Amino acid sequence: MARREHSTKRVHRAMRPRRWRRTPIVFGALVALVLGLSAGSAYGYLTTHGSGKGFASVGTMQTVTMATAGTPSTPLLPGGTGDVVFSVTNPNNFSVSLVAVALETDGTITPDTGHSGCTTTDGNPVVTLNVPSDDLPVAIPANTTQPINLASAASMDAAATSNCQGATFDIPLAITARSS
Repeated sequence: MARREHSTKRVHRAMRPRRWRRTPIVFGALVALVLGLSAGSAYGYLTTHGSGKGFASVGTMQTVTMATAGTPSTPLLPGGTGDVVFSVTNPNNFSVSLVAVALETDGTITPDTGHSGCTTTDGNPVVTLNVPSDDLPVAIPANTTQPINLASAASMDAAATSNCQGATFDIPLAITARSS
């Protein structure tokens, strides 16, 4: 049998540069640093408390007034209706909403002085006010006077006498406004 020769030669592997040996250590240190900072931030976020003082002042709303009285926009006929028009002045530095319009307490809708004989044959008021709910609220900008038109809000009784022909009616209104 043939004998094999045993070689005493050493096989040298290429040595890795030293910098590659440190990479896992540096990478591990960076991961630990990032996790540590994240945990500290989360802890700080969840446990931080604060206090302070805030100040605000409340102004007084000035009275919103009617600039013109309510009147029907067209001549009324017995059994018919007409729009009621008037103007509202908002003297405030902020907008307001006109939220309610009604006949003044103890207010009476009266014809002009030239038609004092204007009455009804059934004893009911000659003209009544019925504010449509769809017409309100109305926004009134700051420091303005705005015209308001309430559609078909004035109604003339069907039993109005002929003395009412050509009469104009004053409708004493009470308004309610709120800050917007």
